[in-house]
Amino acid sequence: MSRLKLYYAPGACSLADHIALHEAGAPFDIERVDIRTHTNESGVDFRTISAKGYVPALILADGQLLTENIAVLDHLAALHPQLAPAGALGRTRMLEALATISTELHRAFKPMWHGGSERERAQANETVTGLLVLLSAGMKGTFLFGKDPTVADFYLFVMLLWAERFDVEVPEPMAELRTKMRERPAVAAAMAAEGLAGLKV
Repeated sequence: MSRLKLYYAPGACSLADHIALHEAGAPFDIERVDIRTHTNESGVDFRTISAKGYVPALILADGQLLTENIAVLDHLAALHPQLAPAGALGRTRMLEALATISTELHRAFKPMWHGGSERERAQANETVTGLLVLLSAGMKGTFLFGKDPTVADFYLFVMLLWAERFDVEVPEPMAELRTKMRERPAVAAAMAAEGLAGLKV
């Protein structure tokens, strides 16, 4: 069987999947994508691999293509149960958190990344802070579900890096989560591989 292969863009939400793969300790390959030109580092038009044209895209061991961050992270957690919360509702709660991060928090950054007006950016800043306060209120420990991170924390961490980049105020539990994540070898490895070590994303 082939190794998993992750197509990523440095500092994009695909960083969460990159971290998850390192945390899992499974063999995998990566290939960088320029999401502006849709070109892989090998010179191939990325849209010939994934018609959606954006990351993440994960080639599975059997050659199938998997896209969308929630789906990729859920699949990795299914392959490596240590990346998911335990308990009867563990997976459901993880998907609940991933959905909030993807559909609400991730989307709220759009004016910051795509040249929104000053008013739009200020509103986005307020929205992001409010969502982080909401998520921090439900935390069960250092991370969302306790003392160990899950794939939801990896996605959240990327959002916290974006918050840092755009000088968005975050509640103290989230600042601590960001610090703890940075201390993890898997995070350091993924960020180094993407050329992000020591930089604001």
